[in-house]
Amino acid sequence: MDGWLILDKPLGLGSTQCVGAVKRALRDGGHGKHKVGHGGTLDPLATGVLPIAIGEATKLAGRMLDSDKIYDFTIRFGEETDTLDAEGKAIATSDVRPSLETLEAVLARFTGPIEQVPPAYSALKVDGERAYDRARAGEEVQLASRKVTVHALQILPELARGGGPSAERMGEGVDATAAADAAPLHHASHGPPPRAELGEDLEEVTLRAHVSKGTYIRSLARDIALALGTVGHVTYLRRIKAGPFTLEHAISLDKLADAAKGHRLETLLLPLRAGLDDIPALSLTPDQAGQLRKGQVLAGNVADDGLYFAQLGDVPVALVEALAGQVRVVRGFNL
Repeated sequence: MDGWLILDKPLGLGSTQCVGAVKRALRDGGHGKHKVGHGGTLDPLATGVLPIAIGEATKLAGRMLDSDKIYDFTIRFGEETDTLDAEGKAIATSDVRPSLETLEAVLARFTGPIEQVPPAYSALKVDGERAYDRARAGEEVQLASRKVTVHALQILPELARGGGPSAERMGEGVDATAAADAAPLHHASHGPPPRAELGEDLEEVTLRAHVSKGTYIRSLARDIALALGTVGHVTYLRRIKAGPFTLEHAISLDKLADAAKGHRLETLLLPLRAGLDDIPALSLTPDQAGQLRKGQVLAGNVADDGLYFAQLGDVPVALVEALAGQVRVVRGFNL
């Protein structure tokens, strides 16, 4: 069991709890103890793609943390909360509501390299303590701004104005097998919400953001609202892609548990290679594989400079870097 399980994280659970669920599933499926880690934290009020690394894949979890992500999120205008989402208490209100045209004009400011201040309620550490612990204790938390990149930011027009996915229905009607580029999500029982008309004020809007590592969607929502002359908070947050993984790969916790009971977990496991689909393969001879497994450097290699997924036949050997005719191990796999 060395590879990836991609969960569609449900509403209300933290990422650590999902790791615990996978560990239980491994035990229930007769696989014993394995190293298990996740490839990017999701807030309890967020849903969607959560890559879970098992066994040797945990050596690649850091690369997943560094990867780009894509989110769908709803901003409700008129109220800012201390947590910047629907879980917090209101700290500011405004009667101003933006128009669709105004919103479209403002979004250009938030595309490309930007600076943002992370939420006070975040897992970042301040003097050795989590920021959210200090904030919950009533301290005023001051976090430094950071540079991030928003590669793309678009309005999902069907979910502009009233009726977008709100906090009380974030977990309803979601198809975990929907493709990342599928049509925007709608509330299953109420049908599509009305579209905003030109010149009409927006109560809320749903956006899709393709962002670099370290980007806080709650901060992005706060800053967009402020740029529109109002305030706002996130009522819906769903990650639809993390690195190479999309909702097409994702399974529910119920499906995970059923597979464990039926001793079918292997059928859900994606290979180690799946987390490195942007890295070319490098075929090795048995002698070369033996050298890399000992941590030795391969000299006189003809591979172009860059990272490679080195393998002997179908067996992963190491993530390696070729540089100036030499190949060195970045991460070795004990397989």
